Amino acid sequence: MIAEHENLDLDPNPHPDGELAIQTIALPSDTNQDGDIHGGWLACQMDMAAHLACSKVARGKVATVAIEHISFLSPISIGSVVGCYTKIKGVGRSSTRVFVEAWVSHVVKGEEWTKVAEGLFVFVAIDDNGRTRAIPK
Repeated sequence: MIAEHENLDLDPNPHPDGELAIQTIALPSDTNQDGDIHGGWLACQMDMAAHLACSKVARGKVATVAIEHISFLSPISIGSVVGCYTKIKGVGRSSTRVFVEAWVSHVVKGEEWTKVAEGLFVFVAIDDNGRTRAIPK
């Protein structure tokens, strides 16, 4: 799986790779028992971002069929602005693979953006009956 990771080079000025798909604020209700933002909450945000990107490619409904990996790189604190960036990695007959990066900042404090997670998601285009369909060319 290491080969799938996009930014393992130590970029001195790291920045998001891809298109901003969603941005939200981490709230107290999103925390785990240790007071950090729950990994499941972040995975959900990343899945929604991937869904938006794949819906554009498929020009319609899509469904998550796999999360090939998610790497959580550092914790997220309450009040952080969370941005999920997407980059299409491949399009098949009915499926799309998309790489998602999650970045955070306390923008009101003037903090720099920091990458906190990355993952590879696979979606399939579906029709109104939930059956796989071809992606239009």
